[in-house]
Amino acid sequence: MTQHSPVLLVLVLIPLVGSLAVFSLKEAQAKLAKQLSLAVSLIVAVYAIVLLFTFDGGGKRFQYVGSWHWIKAFGVHLSFGVDGIALVLVAMSVLLVPAVILASWNALDSKAGAEELNPAVKRRSVKNYFALLLLLEFFMVCVFTAMDVFLFYVFFEAMLVPMYFIIGSFGGPRRQYAAMKFFLYSLVGGLLMLASVIGLYVTSDVKSFSITTLIAHPLPDNNTQKWLFLGFFIAFAIKAPLVPFHTWLPDAGAEAPAGGAALLVGVLDKVGTFGFLRYCLPLFPAASRWFAPAILILSVIGILYAAFLAIGQRDMKRLVAYTSVAHFGFIGLGIFAFTTQSGTGAVLYMVNHGFSTGALFIVVGLLIARGKSRNVDDYGGVAKVAPILAGLFLVTGLSALALPGLSTFISEFLVLVGTFTRHKGLAVLATTGIILAAIYVLYLYQRTFQGRVNERVTKFRDLNAREILAVAPLLAVIVFLGVYPKPVLDVINPAVKATLHDVGHDKDPAPKYGTAVGGQK
Repeated sequence: MTQHSPVLLVLVLIPLVGSLAVFSLKEAQAKLAKQLSLAVSLIVAVYAIVLLFTFDGGGKRFQYVGSWHWIKAFGVHLSFGVDGIALVLVAMSVLLVPAVILASWNALDSKAGAEELNPAVKRRSVKNYFALLLLLEFFMVCVFTAMDVFLFYVFFEAMLVPMYFIIGSFGGPRRQYAAMKFFLYSLVGGLLMLASVIGLYVTSDVKSFSITTLIAHPLPDNNTQKWLFLGFFIAFAIKAPLVPFHTWLPDAGAEAPAGGAALLVGVLDKVGTFGFLRYCLPLFPAASRWFAPAILILSVIGILYAAFLAIGQRDMKRLVAYTSVAHFGFIGLGIFAFTTQSGTGAVLYMVNHGFSTGALFIVVGLLIARGKSRNVDDYGGVAKVAPILAGLFLVTGLSALALPGLSTFISEFLVLVGTFTRHKGLAVLATTGIILAAIYVLYLYQRTFQGRVNERVTKFRDLNAREILAVAPLLAVIVFLGVYPKPVLDVINPAVKATLHDVGHDKDPAPKYGTAVGGQK
């Protein structure tokens, strides 16, 4: 039955209309472009927060559903809806965008603001940059809310376009190489997914792209299901990225402008892990269970491998990119451990990582804008010159290493505890990633902000009110969710339980505490 709830359609259209409006402005209207972009992003953020608070955690699995015929002959619909998993990711995404816009306010205006000392960047269109941010926000909301598999694929591929231009037109010295590598990797994954989307339609008895219909009619447990799963999984593993499909991210993260990198790693990469939960597990339950052991091993390898690479980095932005590869290992571990705790922790990790790494990329970008270098060795003693910048950097760094009291600790703890009930050895190995995280974060902070004041940083100015305003709300969310995560967990839990039911894991393994009182176990 076609439904016509306009709630999500409005959320989708606001950033699209805003983007077109900013594109239509003249080059001389750069200030108006910034103001309009910020206003549109704030409207979208407020709208999404209202949806978050009005979502009924005990109600239907998918809410705010609206569906309209698109390609009727093949049963393709313009269908939008959210469960708890999608809704929290939408909220995280649209809250990051205003912060990115504020942090990027003067990034392209002058030599003082140009982050990468790249003359070509300074000649680029300011209004086009902010219009691309809004266009990217449109695709981000669409990809999380799409409830038609074919529609999801369209947005999955289309969201590459604005990010390609953000990296290729406004990035660092190797921006074209990084943009092309990002685009080609993602395109290959997208083509594999397209083949699986077509195979899913052909082999399914219901001949529908509706996610709810397909979940209700899973494919038979055979080799076909495994091959189709692989097509989706590889596309999502590239996007996430999971080791060994990660090699595009350090280049893209390093060369993208700081705001673009915050959205790339904070939001776009979450599409991959979201895809595991929304498509791989419920559509291919038997294949998900069959491939889970291998994916768990890859996840643990990614945690350790990326952490060691992060420790050895001298480029700050590449270091942050490698930390994200390690964090995505934790998310993959939580998803494929198939327990309620680990799954809920993985979704919360996706949200927390978006805020944490998004804020970290923004703060790193503000530091680089002052020092005109990404090399850690070119800094030292910044805390003595710019204490507010140092303080914000420290808090964002501590959130990256999952310090208790900050949001990432809750999610990482849930992932490890949930995994331990099924896979003790993998959970123990993954726990060593926490120690490595402390090493690369604190070592980075020590080399850049402590010690003797480097001559390069003696004339640094501290953060102004606009720059503080860009980061402070993100840190407030990190602290709040670290102290009181219950409101978000209440939204996530029912969706995670429904997903685990789809994959055939309705009950968590009972913990074994040894012999109980009275001699009974």
